[in-house]
Formats: sequence, C-alpha cells, structure tokens
Amino acid sequence: MNEFLQSIINRDPAAKSKLSLVLTYPGVKAIFFYRIAHFFSEAKFDLIARMISQFSRFLTGIEIHPKAQIGKNLFIDHGMGVVIGETSVIGNNVTIYQNVTLGGISPSINSNQQRMIKRHPTLKDNVVIGSGAQVLGPITIGTNSRVGSNAVVTKNVPDNAIMVGIPARQIGTATEEFNPYAVTDEFKQSD
Repeated sequence: MNEFLQSIINRDPAAKSKLSLVLTYPGVKAIFFYRIAHFFSEAKFDLIARMISQFSRFLTGIEIHPKAQIGKNLFIDHGMGVVIGETSVIGNNVTIYQNVTLGGISPSINSNQQRMIKRHPTLKDNVVIGSGAQVLGPITIGTNSRVGSNAVVTKNVPDNAIMVGIPARQIGTATEEFNPYAVTDEFKQSD
C-alpha cells in the first residue's frame, strides 16, 4: 500500500499526503474495492464480486470489472467515467485519466461467441492514457507509450509511441520520464 500511494505522489503534483490520497482520491478507493472484488471473482463468487464493483462504481464513478487483470501502482487520476472492461490487462505503473474507456468493439454482436475470448485492451508497463481516450478491442498498447486526450485507438501501439487523433496515429516517440498529461511539446517528431 505504501508503494502504491508513493507512486501516486510521484506522478501527481496535486497530491499532498498519503492520508489525503486515501481519503479524497476516487482512483485509490476504486483500486481498493477492485482488489476485494477481484479476490471474490478469482474464488468464483461472481455475484459478490459484481456487487462490490457496482458499489465502488456508485461511490467513485469508476467502473472496473472484477475479472480485469491489473498490475501494481495503477493511478486513475480524477477518475470519473473511467471504464475498464472484463478482459482488460493493465501492467505496472500505468496512469489513466478521467473518461477513459478500455472497451470492446462489438459486444452485442454474437455475444455468446465472445464470452470466453479476449475483447478488451492490454496496456503494458508505464503507459499513460489521456482524458477521454477510447482504447477499444483486444489490442496492445506498448510499454512507455502515451495516448493523448480524446484519441480513439483500435490498433496495436508499439513501445514508446505517442498516439493522438481519431483514429489514433503515431506523432512521436515518448521519452523515458513520466509525462503526466501524455503529450507535450517536448516529443521527438517521427515524421
């Protein structure tokens, strides 16, 4: 828990103390409830897991499916409107801003055929997803990549890429240092 909270302080200039994170950050609360719901999901108590996740959604405005796989130190900043789908896989030290969807692409078409397959994205380590971005389908966002605000990503993204637009396209290469808003003027042009 200490490492998790310190990772947020390292990435958020507004974070003042670990106590304030626990008491006031909806992303911290959502991860706490996710861990409990995921435990029950792994134990095959799916109804209890879903009830916990829906309670968390009510409290935080963040919906994380209990079956999603989440690594250490996920930081959901602001958080309202974040949706993380059932087969999403999230690596370590990932940052997600408000109104981000990690979703599927066609849930109402042949639903029975989609029940046991991967339908949601995989985010590798150190990924930053800007506010309002939609990352859709069973794609992979590479290590250290950045997805700009309101981008729509439907294809795999290589490591260290900076992606923007609808549909998302690569505009540069991400540096190793953390960039809290995914895209700035300080990127290396790829064109």
